[in-house]
Amino acid sequence: MSKMAQVLLVIDMQNDLNGCYHFDDLLSDINDRIDDYRQNDLPIIFIQHNDSDLIKGSEEWDFARGLDKKDDDLVVEKPHANSFYHTELNDLLRENSLKTIEICGAQTEYCCDTTIKMAHGLGYKILMQPDMTTTKDNDYLNAEDTIAFFEDIWNKRFVSFI
Repeated sequence: MSKMAQVLLVIDMQNDLNGCYHFDDLLSDINDRIDDYRQNDLPIIFIQHNDSDLIKGSEEWDFARGLDKKDDDLVVEKPHANSFYHTELNDLLRENSLKTIEICGAQTEYCCDTTIKMAHGLGYKILMQPDMTTTKDNDYLNAEDTIAFFEDIWNKRFVSFI
């Protein structure tokens, strides 16, 4: 088993994003990571996006089918790409003295990137396994190249890859 942080953040693994690059493979890898954290009695926080495009309570808003989320797991709902913006995430982490976080989820260049950079700015140490985010092709890069591009930016600047 690889190194672990004090808490695992699973970002936006929701039905709306199941068309992302290698979504099912990532879902399986995230479930394995969730299992690692549960076996070590470490917390997992599921981040769930909702806004005018992803309506709370809709099928698209629900967590992805097959995601190993339990009813009593912590959930932080967010209205913005930044998981800290107008949410209780920072208070929750600080109140529990959680200073190292591991991030995985969707979408690489939006919610994952914004949350990583904000967490770094707030003083958190961020750990990640490579290829633990996903996205869709865009007008400039395919999803695979987008992920590689952002991982290169994050590496040793914002994130320690494990």
